[in-house]
Amino acid sequence: MSWFEALILGLIQGLTEYLPVSSSGHLSIGAYLFGLDGADNLTFTVMVHVATVLSTLVILWREIDWIFRGLFKCELNAETKYAINIVISMIPVGIVGVFFKDTVEQIFGSGLLIVGCMLLVTAVLLTFSYYAKPRQKSTISMRDAFIIGLAQACAVLPGLSRSGSTIATGLLLGNKKENMAQFSFLMVIPPILGEAVLDLIKGLKGEEALGGIETFPMIVGFVAAFVSGCLACKWMINIVKKGKLIYFGIYCALAGAITILCSI
Repeated sequence: MSWFEALILGLIQGLTEYLPVSSSGHLSIGAYLFGLDGADNLTFTVMVHVATVLSTLVILWREIDWIFRGLFKCELNAETKYAINIVISMIPVGIVGVFFKDTVEQIFGSGLLIVGCMLLVTAVLLTFSYYAKPRQKSTISMRDAFIIGLAQACAVLPGLSRSGSTIATGLLLGNKKENMAQFSFLMVIPPILGEAVLDLIKGLKGEEALGGIETFPMIVGFVAAFVSGCLACKWMINIVKKGKLIYFGIYCALAGAITILCSI
């Protein structure tokens, strides 16, 4: 992998992790265009995902600080309830990661057709969430947190946007726009970090290919993913508050249709 390829893939990961257009789908398309084998670049994939998590910590550090300050009070306050909801939302994706990881990895390697189809599903979800007008709720309930977690678990499929699925599901359940972007970005931090650690452990044990990527391209990809992630995270929060997800729905529909045609 050259530094230029690392730069482009890092930018793709950082931008699409938060924009509701599927980072995994776009990374698959990018790797396909560059002729790269994803199995040979596990370390790079892990690093750019960690970079986007760090960008979340930077942009939402006030909210994270608020949660931890409340937890240290050792009482059932608003902060503790919020943390419990995050834990509940992690249950479905944790089950998928433990019991169905091999199946998911097989799907990831099944070509661009699945990516195109899932981009179309993302477009449908975003369109429904834009036009639906459910009764508004002031806070995210435990039930809603679990359902949103189910959406996140389904979004392990390449092309099905994680942020798009979780935000759209939350909006369809009646949760406020200003609450959903923040919750969607915070709930993904533990799963991504956990998966990164497990992948690195497997790589060190020789169970997965770490790839022969040089240090400079790795650094370029990491920095690109971090900087673009910071910009995309902040931008996406404002977009969700303004309720303009329909434009991303149109983009996903076009991208999905083109991807399907290219894969046939």
